[in-house]
Amino acid sequence: MTGIDSDDHPAPTSFGPDRSAAGAAPRTHAGSGFLSRPRKAKLERDPGMPASTWRLRSDAWEYLKFAIKRLAMSGGDFSMIAEDGEVWRSLRSLKTIELYWGGFGQRYVEEIAELLSDGEFDRAHDMITRAVNRLRGTTVPDVMDEDLTEEERAEHKDRQDPRPRFEVLIVDETTEGGRDELHTDLLKLRNASDQFIYDYVIVPTADDAVVAALTNPNLLACVIRPGFTDRTREVLSRDLRNAVALAHEGTATSPTTPMSPLNSVRRVLRLADTLAGLRPELDLYLMAGAHIENLAGALTHRFRRVFRREDQFELHLSLLRRVQHLYDTPFFTAIREHARRPAGVFHALPVSRGGSVVGSKWISDFVDFYGLNLLLAETSATSGELDSLLAPVGTIKKAQSLAARAFGAKRTYFVTNGTSTANKIVHQAVVSPDEVVMVDRNCHKSHHHALMLTGARTAYLEAYPLNDVAFYGAVPLDRIKQLLLDYRAAGRLDEVRMITLTNCTFDGIVYDPYTVMAECLAIKPDLVFLWDEAWFAFARFHPVTRKRTAMVAAERLEEVIGTSAHATAYREQQRRLFDPETGQPAPDEVWLNESLLPPPDARIRVYATQSTHKTLTSLRQGSMVHVYDQDFAHGAEESFHEAYMTHTSTSPNYQILASLDLGRRQVEMEGFALVQKQLDLAMSLASAVARHPLLKKTFRVLTAADLIPSEYRETERTMPLRDGLATFWKAWATDEFVVDPSRITVEISGTGVDGDTFKHEHLMDRYGIQVNKTSRNTVLFMTNIGTSRSAVAYLIEVLVKLAQKFTDPHELDTPDARNEPAAVMPPLPDFSAFAPEYAAEVPAEDPSKQLPDGDLRTAYYAGLRRWNIEHVLPHELRRRVEAGERPVSAGFVTPYPPGFPVLVPGQVITAEVLDFMSALDTREIHGYEARLGYRVILPQDVIEAKAAEAEKS
Repeated sequence: MTGIDSDDHPAPTSFGPDRSAAGAAPRTHAGSGFLSRPRKAKLERDPGMPASTWRLRSDAWEYLKFAIKRLAMSGGDFSMIAEDGEVWRSLRSLKTIELYWGGFGQRYVEEIAELLSDGEFDRAHDMITRAVNRLRGTTVPDVMDEDLTEEERAEHKDRQDPRPRFEVLIVDETTEGGRDELHTDLLKLRNASDQFIYDYVIVPTADDAVVAALTNPNLLACVIRPGFTDRTREVLSRDLRNAVALAHEGTATSPTTPMSPLNSVRRVLRLADTLAGLRPELDLYLMAGAHIENLAGALTHRFRRVFRREDQFELHLSLLRRVQHLYDTPFFTAIREHARRPAGVFHALPVSRGGSVVGSKWISDFVDFYGLNLLLAETSATSGELDSLLAPVGTIKKAQSLAARAFGAKRTYFVTNGTSTANKIVHQAVVSPDEVVMVDRNCHKSHHHALMLTGARTAYLEAYPLNDVAFYGAVPLDRIKQLLLDYRAAGRLDEVRMITLTNCTFDGIVYDPYTVMAECLAIKPDLVFLWDEAWFAFARFHPVTRKRTAMVAAERLEEVIGTSAHATAYREQQRRLFDPETGQPAPDEVWLNESLLPPPDARIRVYATQSTHKTLTSLRQGSMVHVYDQDFAHGAEESFHEAYMTHTSTSPNYQILASLDLGRRQVEMEGFALVQKQLDLAMSLASAVARHPLLKKTFRVLTAADLIPSEYRETERTMPLRDGLATFWKAWATDEFVVDPSRITVEISGTGVDGDTFKHEHLMDRYGIQVNKTSRNTVLFMTNIGTSRSAVAYLIEVLVKLAQKFTDPHELDTPDARNEPAAVMPPLPDFSAFAPEYAAEVPAEDPSKQLPDGDLRTAYYAGLRRWNIEHVLPHELRRRVEAGERPVSAGFVTPYPPGFPVLVPGQVITAEVLDFMSALDTREIHGYEARLGYRVILPQDVIEAKAAEAEKS
């Protein structure tokens, strides 16, 4: 297996020219050429991983502040700064970056450069300080108010404004004077009563608009004015140029020459489509001139509104009103108002309004710790503004509708007892007893329990094993298709109801939901899909990761299969898949080798469950069910509501509901910024482990080459995001499986300790580092939207200390432990089979064609009856297996790790399962007690004999 190549140099930074050679030299006089004239070439230092704009921009301004202050205090001259290549690299990067961000602009950077060229370091430092303070959110100026210019006073006053701030992209080829006029008009439009304020980002070309959308997460709206041109004149890195090209690919409207009015409209539509594909959360507005009435009718589906240029105030009001809709949190607002309102409680819940707590002498620390607002917001009321989760008609219903908009669903439902319950709701809503559900065996245990509860027949799909690290990957598409074809050949395809897959897996393996659903629908057009996205809720809010979410895939499927081009391609493919004379399907090999197209009348029925609390802001157990089901209003809604009522508490936690409402607001307002930062910090961690001379001797970061077999990857680069946005984009567009870059799996065999010991004794107990998952020889480090640069730096520092400890025998608690060979793990066991009494019927004509589904529910309840079972210790069970017996598990056996059932009720216990279990040294195994052994269902003849004996007695 391969890890990150520590000598592999990544792509250049995202802005400025490619950094394989030297950039521009400083000039000794003012002018924009100061930042672009070439100087004597020299190789630059390795710039490290490609930085996200938020970090590149912040670090560049911070470095300039440090460097110029040092020079100003030392009385340095221009010759000193001319030798500081980092100053000029920072200025060149900022000159490009500031075009795409609100606040200062390119001329501000050029003015700083001019001051530096003239040796006016103090004035340059003051300007740089203003920029740094704005990025930091600092409100106190570094100089006295009387020393500030009028412009600086205005800037300081603007920084002091506490209102939330966003940015609006304007795409228009305009002059510097025109830009100044727009900014002046904007300041005039601001009103003290406005809830928000915004800045303009003005770019002249379509390419620049795409760059801004890809790099500036502060944008919440875009105004397109038809005067823009196509190609950027900025010097961009190769990676960013490639990303812009990828963004334009697939846009419905092709680029045309900008001469005629018709071509101008097409260019506007093309840009609108591109931006909508990148950032669907951006509101698009068109500001046009002549024939605005005709344009409005033709463009309504792409633009929220169309304005004339003189309607600046109406645009201003529309921008603020729309952001108010995004900002709205109906349930949180209602419960906050409830907490402030006087009330008399003659209902359940003594803790409500603090009644049983505030006057207590013994639990007053409850209020001290959690605060009084928690108790004031506690209530049993389900009427009025607080609404009822089970039958919402007011604030909860509106909050769920806003969440559906944010996540791209037709409907969204809040769940206050975790995604385990969300999964059970969907299973019960969709599946009836004896219908077949195809499910990946290494899915979360809640799916296995749901299948038992519904009485569905379970057909397990095997993911590819990763034996070296003791966990599974994902289920290849050809295995899913083959099983569907097997059911068709057996005449049982009509029994297959649903396919359930985990996207992404605990270890970060991500499917391509669009391709999976499209090809499966080609075999069975009415399949229902449940995507367990417990760990993937954040993905909706990044332009690349969004495309692999279930809701985006469902929306795209609905759009594609409704086109005439798809209908034509489908008819052509059908002629290859079926014999025109007999109507019989072609051999399975043909179906497996084709990229199958779903029929135009296929039904799009997709459900996704997400643990909002795992990757977004929510209190623990806050989850959502997203629905994109074309048949929901025609029968499915009723069964869903019954299942929802079955599993949802009549006393839901209102704090969890309020946090889901707020978490939705957050990701709509700043989700892109948070996810971009999360992924960037993960790459920082991976690069540090791979490059640090001590860390790379002890630890190894696992990449796509370790986690995804080569036959499922077209991309050669094993950590695509580390190579830049374009490489990341291509991998996620082409590979069957990809790795979630926010998850860093580190192989720790070099430490000489197992994952569980490393997690508890070294990371948590000693340094307070919390990790979620380990395997025998790996530790999974997850970044999230709350991860900070300081936290990553601390983790790296801790890993360095541990590496020193593990490589120095004098530091080890057990000096010889480092030299002990690691135990060899047996291969991960596949699902053996259901015992005959619970398995599918064996075909008399060909027993080898028996299908894999089995009856979990019957086996589960058989295993709960004491007279049906016995406990067998491992050594005795192994003796029976070696003697040719086929013992049957009476329950679920789930070790942590790997965290999924190794045995389920009704499963035949094999030597492979026993080998795997005996090699585990985990602290937690559900369904197994070492002193008793395995719970085994007795053979039927033994059960009958015991029953007869009991009857006699």
